[in-house]
Amino acid sequence: DLPAFIIKRLPVRLTFDNNYFNALYQGIPIGGYTKVIANLLDGIEVRLNTDYLENKVALDALADKIVYTGPIDAYFDYKLGTLEYRSVRFENELLDKPSFQGNAAVNYTDRETPWTRIIEHKWFEFGKDENGNDLPKTIISREYSSEWKPGDEPYYPVNDAKNGALYAEYKKLADAESKVIFGGRLGEYKYYDMDQVIAAVLDRCESELH
Repeated sequence: DLPAFIIKRLPVRLTFDNNYFNALYQGIPIGGYTKVIANLLDGIEVRLNTDYLENKVALDALADKIVYTGPIDAYFDYKLGTLEYRSVRFENELLDKPSFQGNAAVNYTDRETPWTRIIEHKWFEFGKDENGNDLPKTIISREYSSEWKPGDEPYYPVNDAKNGALYAEYKKLADAESKVIFGGRLGEYKYYDMDQVIAAVLDRCESELH
């Protein structure tokens, strides 16, 4: 048996904090991002199923300045090489129960579990009926980290020396484009949380409009 004086000094920490990180602002806006985007685009022409790079000449003619949030290497037709990303795939499941995990997201970091987290969507915005009762079913998404290849959805930049050096060369080309603002995770090849995205947009608006 361990001596009593050692047992008394064993650290104990009880917590239900399951976050990846300790950012001050976490969550989503009231009404969700759909409401935010709808308000931002109110009164603005929106074209769906339109590839900017395939229609670049015609679309550029519509504006004095372009905000480009696509992959920076794609903008320059990958002429310096292809930047790498980490991708994610989701498996969605509709469950015949009002709750699966009682939380919007639960993270899994053990080696044995193949997914990195499970998202239960009802805990964000739409988990109750008009009377405030829990909906009888719930939808979950299991998130898996996956290797990325060109053509896959890019999620996260790869922050290593090789990709950092390649992005730096693309950044030089981007800085020479006086009519184009490169922004977002893909345009700046940078990881952003949503509060950081909004802060970056406000800062850029301040510099552009004053």
